[in-house]
Amino acid sequence: MSKSAVIATPREGKSSWRLYLTLTKPKVVALMLLTALVGMCLAMPGALPPIQTIAGLSGIALMAGSAAAFNHLIDRRIDAIMARTYKRPLPSGDINAVRVFAFALFIGAVGFTILMLWTNSLTAWLTLASLFGYAAVYTLYLKRATPQNIVIAGIAGAMPPLLGWTAVTGELHANAWLLVMIIFIWTPPHFWALAIHRKDDYAKADIPMLPVTHGVSYTKTSILLYTVLLSLVCLMPVLVGMSGLLYLAVSSCLSAGFIASAWKLKFNADESSAMDTFKFSIYT
Repeated sequence: MSKSAVIATPREGKSSWRLYLTLTKPKVVALMLLTALVGMCLAMPGALPPIQTIAGLSGIALMAGSAAAFNHLIDRRIDAIMARTYKRPLPSGDINAVRVFAFALFIGAVGFTILMLWTNSLTAWLTLASLFGYAAVYTLYLKRATPQNIVIAGIAGAMPPLLGWTAVTGELHANAWLLVMIIFIWTPPHFWALAIHRKDDYAKADIPMLPVTHGVSYTKTSILLYTVLLSLVCLMPVLVGMSGLLYLAVSSCLSAGFIASAWKLKFNADESSAMDTFKFSIYT
């Protein structure tokens, strides 16, 4: 039996559908859909249009899953080196690259078609641009080119609330871009906290993440400064009248907690501080 045939066959105990689901990074996609739904709700405070809402979320989910699968495909050699990722379907040999490529292309095309037919072309093309930005610009180039990779490419991951907004309205709005800005500023401290924890992995894989190129202390300072900036940006929805006092109270508490976690990481860190900051950022 050829090596490719062995790789193409899922290992015992791992069903095919679970492998394909893993390729889509379902937890990440779920968070993206949550922010897309927030964008929809803020765009239309009343009842959401059912067809555009369901089609919008479905299309965004499929295309986000497609981008994740392309990420698995492009990063398979790096993933095989890193302790966090070596058990993923491709480096572990549970599935081969041809099947992953076909799967990613298929669900991306289905998602794009859904958005074109049942939401609008603006949402479809913006989602496609986000997919390309994450799968190609970030994963294929920026990730390996600069320690500011996650900052520059953060715009792709910050797009879901805008996509949700356009899915139900068919138009761009300044308030939608404000939601993008919040996630854009949130992304670097979120990801750099994980990068500190996995610094040795990134160094071994020759990925120029900030803790590798500029040191852990510099990265901790950057995380702290970004959390302060994020707290200010999170006030803007209240200032423009998009959100009220409840949002202000919750946002202020979460921002204070994020800053406190980043402060501890910078000035009073222990072995778990980086992951604690990373985990707290998910709840913000």
